[in-house]
Amino acid sequence: MSSFELGFTLEVVTSQHDLLDACAVRAQAYGHHMPAMGGQLAEPDALDYASGTTVFLCRDKATGQATGTMRIQSSTYGPLLMEQSLSLPIWIASDTRAEVTRLAVRVGADPLTRLGLWKASYQFCMANGLHWMAVGARNEALIRNYRRLGFIDVFANDQLMPLAHTGGLPHRIMAFDNTSAFQRWGAMNHPLFGFVFETTHADLAAATSPQADEPIFAGLGGRPQPALA
Repeated sequence: MSSFELGFTLEVVTSQHDLLDACAVRAQAYGHHMPAMGGQLAEPDALDYASGTTVFLCRDKATGQATGTMRIQSSTYGPLLMEQSLSLPIWIASDTRAEVTRLAVRVGADPLTRLGLWKASYQFCMANGLHWMAVGARNEALIRNYRRLGFIDVFANDQLMPLAHTGGLPHRIMAFDNTSAFQRWGAMNHPLFGFVFETTHADLAAATSPQADEPIFAGLGGRPQPALA
């Protein structure tokens, strides 16, 4: 096992300041392509504070600037956000699962930031016993990237599903089998096998800790825990 130091750190968001920095990255990254949506993401939403949700934030080591973020919601505390808009097939709905949303990388960030976030999401799922990782994707290039990683379509015939939390925009629902990834990637000699499975990245260690039983903002001084709609 080799080790490699990244040019950024990845930590669990535990303060309002860090959460607002994460929102700023969301707004800049999404607003680069969809200006209207960028403005909507500049502030936290209810799910950011909910039990079962963990927000990660990347910071550039040299400047301290927030450069990447993602949010992971586990099924430990109930249905996933996407399940407010659709019914998942029984093979995933009856199993442990997580949904990755608000994955965003600031324009001009370290090229490894997005890959580091994906590795961290996989490590988080494994550390918390989550069999499936689910995402919603609209962009064809992004869909192709997820397929290269080993994500499969949850619904047949490349079906697009409108998601209420995105304003009803249609998304391809895709899922990744975390528990078989090591065997599958090894068998196909996946080009990222070494990065994910044979390299230690101490800067991503925060993703390997089991999720706390309480929301990340519990006890931080008066910030309310909004209920999900």
